[in-house]
Amino acid sequence: MEAVARLRNCPTSPRKMRLVVDIIRGLDVDQALNVLKYTNKEAAKRLEKLVLSASFNWQTKNEGVRVEESGLYIKEAFVDSGRMLKRFQPAPMGRAHRIRKRSNHVTIVVDSKVPFEIPKSEPVEEKKVEKKPKKVEKKAEAKVEKGVKEKPKTKAKTKKVKKEE
Repeated sequence: MEAVARLRNCPTSPRKMRLVVDIIRGLDVDQALNVLKYTNKEAAKRLEKLVLSASFNWQTKNEGVRVEESGLYIKEAFVDSGRMLKRFQPAPMGRAHRIRKRSNHVTIVVDSKVPFEIPKSEPVEEKKVEKKPKKVEKKAEAKVEKGVKEKPKTKAKTKKVKKEE
């Protein structure tokens, strides 16, 4: 069973983040954390937190299974571009250059290499419960027994048109 962790609106350009994500894609989680710890990039610190978050998400999904025995690895890791803040920088001769401050979204999917089954509790037998009729249905049945006809619930609105002579 896989677990997902997402980092939204990270203020780093997607190109710089992809350099680091390409290094850890497909690695075991422990090995990826070691690589990120000693990578000299700003994006590595953010990715290290994200990989830890994904592994903790996997642990909460699969309670009762030991992480060491499961063989967690990074199944998918990809970077999408996020919003772009546009700024202007003064240039010579009264002109302005556009500066694009880019951001990105990172998604990491973690899965286990070892197939396993989570122990399930015994199925509980469902009791058949008859539904009680609602009050509205009781009122309708009472009116039918008395012989009262129901009025239509929708009222047609008509416009009064004045004839001009």
